[in-house]
Amino acid sequence: MRKVFIAIYLVITCACIYAQQEGGRMPEQLTKLMFSESLITRFYVDSVNEPKIVEAGIKAMLKELDPHSTYSTPEEVKSLNEAMQGNFEGIGIQFNIVEDTLFVIQTTLNGPSEKAGILSGDRIITVNDTTIAGVKMDRGEIMRRLRGPKGSNVKVEIMRRNVDKPITFNLTRDKIKTYTVDAAYMIDKKNGYMHINSFATTTYEEFSAKLDSLQRLGMKNLILDLQGNGGGLLNEAVEIANELLERTNLIVYTEGRVYPRYDYLAQGGGRFTKGNVAVILDETSASASEILAGAIQDWDRGVIVGRRSFGKGLVQRAFNLPDGAMIRLTVSRYYTPSGRNIQKPYGDSISYGKDLIERYNRGELISADSIHFPDSLMMKTKRLGRTVYGGGGIMPDYFVPLDTNKYTKFHRDIVSHGIMLQVSLRYLDENRTQLKERYPDFKTFKKEFTVDEKLLSSLRNLAERDSIKIEGGEEEYLKSIPMISLQLKALLARDLWNMSEYMQIMNEYDDNFKKALELIQTRNMDAILTRKR
Repeated sequence: MRKVFIAIYLVITCACIYAQQEGGRMPEQLTKLMFSESLITRFYVDSVNEPKIVEAGIKAMLKELDPHSTYSTPEEVKSLNEAMQGNFEGIGIQFNIVEDTLFVIQTTLNGPSEKAGILSGDRIITVNDTTIAGVKMDRGEIMRRLRGPKGSNVKVEIMRRNVDKPITFNLTRDKIKTYTVDAAYMIDKKNGYMHINSFATTTYEEFSAKLDSLQRLGMKNLILDLQGNGGGLLNEAVEIANELLERTNLIVYTEGRVYPRYDYLAQGGGRFTKGNVAVILDETSASASEILAGAIQDWDRGVIVGRRSFGKGLVQRAFNLPDGAMIRLTVSRYYTPSGRNIQKPYGDSISYGKDLIERYNRGELISADSIHFPDSLMMKTKRLGRTVYGGGGIMPDYFVPLDTNKYTKFHRDIVSHGIMLQVSLRYLDENRTQLKERYPDFKTFKKEFTVDEKLLSSLRNLAERDSIKIEGGEEEYLKSIPMISLQLKALLARDLWNMSEYMQIMNEYDDNFKKALELIQTRNMDAILTRKR
């Protein structure tokens, strides 16, 4: 009943606001909406789940607006907040599930699990006496059981390799930090690299710490990798841009029907305003990623490398509802310093959702020649007067096509079926001690470790067990081996060390990274930016 009262309260509250705005008169359309809901609940032939139809009505209204105006349930709001806050409350482990078994990949530094003595490679079999191993419990349910309020207790039972009996741990949950700047390292003595996976409340703080660390190691030029970054909090992108741009440089501005124009300006004091910068984008880089990249491109501060970004130029404001649900409503558009709105066209949600597939079908990911912008969307950059376009993502200064020859159907199939991950976890489980002894540091591992025929054979056997066929025969298999071997080695490095080591291995095979590294090493970045391509 509580949800019914909340729904009624919400409608009445809105009605009162509208009535005040209309001089005490209820708007006709709102009266129609309230009357319709009342008719349904009072006279429909069967009993009606009133909260459910109210939610359906809200979703239907939002669907008529744009793809980014959304409704979230209280449970979804909690998950969204955890992602944006950069932390959650739990026991502090990274894990993966292989064949209904939870493998601990790593424990969080100084987290409850590490302090209690849980180790990488342990298998959690029960949580509070409920069996989670071998019962096909989904990942979300397992996470729900492991997470909980800070200070609450949870009992887990684990199996450890070479230990005959289960080991019981009584853990006290704590706040666990998550990282959005998940990789940062020096490529060589002058060039640094950072990968940002999203923009949450801690992203600028993480970026700032990594920037200081890399500069202490001698970094003069920076590759900022935003591939796969779907965005997040606007202010975090603005703060990072502030470190790269000069005082009073416009970073972005927002403007809407109700909300007047608001300018976000660089405040000065940026710690990396002189060295060369390359930003890597792909077709899944969106929102805050595009704000940051757009500011760098429009001020000719650095070079953008990769493929056209997603194209999200709409600003949402969160409106909390009384039951803990939330409406994220588009209230403004954002514009890059040159005046570009980079929101791609949206009609129905189906075609909008299929845009990336359509890009692939048009050949856009393979050739820049298939991308066309109307002259009406042409703008000029602020310093060098270069031509840039709005109307659908950030177009890179240097386009790097997707090399489809690297990825065979067999490779795609084993990745989608989780075979690659299963093989790496099994291998690590069986060989962790030997690997640590033979490769005491990442530098040695990177130089000396190779994926041997035995490891590839186990992958192939597992693929056959899951009925994954190599349609192209031995030729396709041999073509798949380089990428499979690279990813297996990178996954092992990630689980033995961290994400930075994973990216160091993968980047050596990444064409976007190689082009970005080539470009930032030039002495005259302006010449690179203005060179005809």
